Amino acid sequence: MKRPFLLFLILFTVQQLFATELVQTIQTYQADFGALRRLYSNPYSEEYFSRIERLNRGYLTSLDKLDYDFLSEDGKIDYVLFRNYLEKGLAELDIEKASFDEIAGVLAFAKPLEEFYQGRRRARKPDPQQLAALWNEVAKQVNAQLKNLSSTPKYNSWQKADLAARAVESMSKVTGEAYGYYFDYDPMFTWWMPEPWKKLDESMMSYAKALREHYTNSVKDDGSGIIGRPIGRGALEKQLAFEMIAYSPEELIAEAEKQFAWCEKEMLKASNELGFGDDWKAALEMVKESYLPAGEWPAEVIRLAEEATDYVESNDLITVPHLAKESWRTVMISAERQRVSPFFLGGESIQISYPTSEMSHEDKMMSMRGNNPHFSRATVHHELIPGHHLQQFMNQRNMTHRRMFGTPFWTEGWALYWEFILWDKDFPRDAKDKVGMLFWRMHRCARIIFSLNYHLEKMTPQECIDLLVDKVGHERANAEAEVRRSFEGGYGPLYQIAYMIGALEFYALRDEVVNSGKMSEKEYHDLVMSQNAMPVEILRAKVTGQALKKDHKASWRFLD
Repeated sequence: MKRPFLLFLILFTVQQLFATELVQTIQTYQADFGALRRLYSNPYSEEYFSRIERLNRGYLTSLDKLDYDFLSEDGKIDYVLFRNYLEKGLAELDIEKASFDEIAGVLAFAKPLEEFYQGRRRARKPDPQQLAALWNEVAKQVNAQLKNLSSTPKYNSWQKADLAARAVESMSKVTGEAYGYYFDYDPMFTWWMPEPWKKLDESMMSYAKALREHYTNSVKDDGSGIIGRPIGRGALEKQLAFEMIAYSPEELIAEAEKQFAWCEKEMLKASNELGFGDDWKAALEMVKESYLPAGEWPAEVIRLAEEATDYVESNDLITVPHLAKESWRTVMISAERQRVSPFFLGGESIQISYPTSEMSHEDKMMSMRGNNPHFSRATVHHELIPGHHLQQFMNQRNMTHRRMFGTPFWTEGWALYWEFILWDKDFPRDAKDKVGMLFWRMHRCARIIFSLNYHLEKMTPQECIDLLVDKVGHERANAEAEVRRSFEGGYGPLYQIAYMIGALEFYALRDEVVNSGKMSEKEYHDLVMSQNAMPVEILRAKVTGQALKKDHKASWRFLD
């Protein structure tokens, strides 16, 4: 037997030993969901909503039939994770379906097109001459809807207008895919259909463009140019429950204010050490001016990354596989992308923000000042090791069936948790490093305050920007980018609070098992990395050995 195959066999056997009873079920669900998403490729259709709902409800029914008490510890964890995932999926599907129903009238023309692309799945042969006449009529109906659009009430948000446009664009896309299936392969189809399809597609694209502009904001532009969509208290509470966060929005805001006060106290110490007295914003300005010249910054990012990796290894804080150290790389972020991501993005590739030639002088300076070595001492290791790159590396190799249970409270919380730990271990070399690390910690506190208050409709986007500038010391362009990213960047409403709240969960769990002497830091960190992604409250059951109830709901008061 050849050695590579023997090694594969050993690894496969070990993996099977650590598999849980629900691995096959979860993997089958992932395969089933993927198959249905590919089959019902139009996500803005009745057939898609009904079929995905039936899939999730079917798996919930199957879960209910299992004898929970006879599952292993990891089997029970998977059960609770999978049930929560399915219930969350159904709740989100209901919201998406309700939103779709509000704009479904824009697809009044679509039934003949649905029949066509559904028939294509099993190669149903159309009558090209009849189909050409039918599509000609459909194009006329689309044009009529476009003509009548100006006399219909406008949508009350850009999100609703955008959804209506995407529904029409999706209809065009799936119809075009089916058209391509027959074109050039069916001679009569190829003779009859090109011109009707060209007219129909142009009509749908014109209609979609007009729909995207057919709105009046229910939320008035406050001067920031950022128009998001506050979801309200009820939706926030539901999302917190699915994320296993047993706190109200107000309690989380109060904790953020408490954490911010701690940061300000530490910032005053650093400011006084630097000779600025209690004027910590002056100290912050001095630190911002430590930026590197254009062209020299990427090399410093590499140095910071290697320094952080060496630190966690030399202090025996976590296992870092050699390949994890070898396999990351750097890329630069475009000027356009920096409008919503003015700092680092990370993972296997650390994405670096720094000025580009087309930026204005002011934007160049803000980018350089906002990405200085002392600020970045807290963010490079956040993105690489022991943060996001190590997370992703381990997720691809351990309990891989759990990757679909990912949550920003685990992902972002873990990366920020390391900022807490390295601060505690005197990783900042001097007061300037402390100012830089505290800046980011204050920023994470502010994210909780402004994002929750925004969704509670207590703050406007401009007030959120002003908070970041006045209370944290952000460059204004960077603050605008952060708020735009939060409310227009496609992130969920809880994403920005997940950094610090997730970090506080990991920190509380560390106190429970490491500071109590139950396990070493390295054992704790390695155990976390071996479990893959999940709400931290569920991870706590594994780390502490506590039993989970079949109908487990959020209950951990980790801030108390």
